[in-house]
Amino acid sequence: MSSKLSPNPEQAMVIRELVPNVITTCSTPFLRFKRFKIGGRGTLVRMNNGSVAVFSPIALTEEVKQKVASMGEVKYITALDFEHHMFLGPWNKEYPNAKVIGPEGLPEKRKKQGDEDVPFNVIFEASKNRETRVDPEFDAEFDYEYVHAHSNKELVFNHKPTKTLIEADLIFNLPALEQHEKSGIDPNSGILTKIFNSLMHTRGEALAQKRVIWYGTSAKDRNAFNDSMARINAWDFERLIPCHGEVVEKDAKTVFQKIMQWHLEAARKSQ
Repeated sequence: MSSKLSPNPEQAMVIRELVPNVITTCSTPFLRFKRFKIGGRGTLVRMNNGSVAVFSPIALTEEVKQKVASMGEVKYITALDFEHHMFLGPWNKEYPNAKVIGPEGLPEKRKKQGDEDVPFNVIFEASKNRETRVDPEFDAEFDYEYVHAHSNKELVFNHKPTKTLIEADLIFNLPALEQHEKSGIDPNSGILTKIFNSLMHTRGEALAQKRVIWYGTSAKDRNAFNDSMARINAWDFERLIPCHGEVVEKDAKTVFQKIMQWHLEAARKSQ
């Protein structure tokens, strides 16, 4: 299944040092429902203590292994939400001493799907949302919020030293150009992809994506979603790494505030 969704990662993956010696992104083609060319991206962060934190693990190719080895020891592997866990098994097998982090319900989902048995060390639950911590070293370097009101149960992180927001499905920034640049696949081809790209971008007023999030992603518990967006908005970040689409290299806070405008306004009114 992974080969159909993320074709040929050995040749098509784009590995880029976004912040030299600190943050590396691993971008690959990815076909949602085997049709939508939305791209996929994993993020590697070299922490101050020399260990490596992995977010949204992607295909563990030999090139990725070599890059990881040059950065340090993998100590944390995080599935950012219910959908971003496809390659969790291989990463856990290769780096068995790393803490595995994910949202509530994901271990059960993986078991039901017949995925590899992966021991989760830290599970975020809505009932204990802001009580859950990872460990002192991790907590010193990252802000994090469990957006349990997101339809995919999203975990969002901010690497404080580099002011970099890392997320999976909270905000899309399509088309997925970098993620397909080595694949020979046109990320704007196909009527379904064109429609999705026209909705899930951050250009201009980005009204379509705002509506998708307001009426879709956050609809189940909008008040809780608003509260999470207000907490994230209080963080200090300048860069945004989405799993789908282009990295926002600068002024990411402005982009975030634009996309989440209605939620931030609602949060302020409720105070």
